[in-house]
Amino acid sequence: MRNTQTLSDEVEEKEWQYLDVNQQSVETLCGKSKGPCRHKETWWWSDEVAKAVKDKKLLYGRWWKERSKESRQKYKEGEWL
Repeated sequence: MRNTQTLSDEVEEKEWQYLDVNQQSVETLCGKSKGPCRHKETWWWSDEVAKAVKDKKLLYGRWWKERSKESRQKYKEGEWL
């Protein structure tokens, strides 16, 4: 009869082989991504645009917390700044 440690090692080896083949199949079928985006900031925005976006986010946050008609209206009006 086989040693349990040997059997366990064989199972683990088969699992790694399966994962390898599976990963290769997925890469062949779907391709491989190039990784995460390198430009995490919007460097092309002017200060005016950055301020408008920040203000808009603040208005949205207020509307989300309050859920009132007034805060929603302020949020909607801020959309065209």
